[in-house]
Amino acid sequence: MHERLRPSLPPGATVYLAAHATLQAVTGMAFHRGCLAVGERGDLPTAADVLRDAGRLAVVLDAVTNPDNVGGIFRSARAFGAGGVVLSPRCADPLYRKVVRVSVGATLHVPWTIDAAWPAALDAARAAGFTVVALTTRRDATPLAAWAATVPAPRCALLLGNEGGGLDPDVRRRADAEVTIPMAPAVDSLNVAAAAAIALHAVATRPS
Repeated sequence: MHERLRPSLPPGATVYLAAHATLQAVTGMAFHRGCLAVGERGDLPTAADVLRDAGRLAVVLDAVTNPDNVGGIFRSARAFGAGGVVLSPRCADPLYRKVVRVSVGATLHVPWTIDAAWPAALDAARAAGFTVVALTTRRDATPLAAWAATVPAPRCALLLGNEGGGLDPDVRRRADAEVTIPMAPAVDSLNVAAAAAIALHAVATRPS
């Protein structure tokens, strides 16, 4: 394992070799694929800093508490070129080990921050030139494909809420637009990570 990973290790990294049983004792779980890493958590940037450098596409999460969902959203954010993610304080920690694993390491690549003054991040997004687009299940919202085809906003920040309650009403009202992903009448919603992937693809490929 060490020899296979050697080309990917940063210069000067300290490496310890240990038996499988030791690794399992350290993690408390069998799933580690033979490699563990420890890093120091640095100071978080401001939402304004993350959004300023995020390019054309960013993601903003409101109280997305499930680690699998946060990890899945980060994975899609990286896949579709989102340059930054801003989370409300109630979201799952992007450095929680399950989030990192589900994201396939995307939380270590996509710039992100937690907005302690939530929902001030929405004002920061608008100040950075983003159109804030809320995803909702409301039937009267604009279909996602129609919005993406007709409103080529220079910078777009997708706003997503948790699966239980969706976006907080006050947060939703701060959005510039509300879009929905049309579904069969018998289905009321999608998993938020699946919805994020669909929306990110639609917005990433919209006319420039």
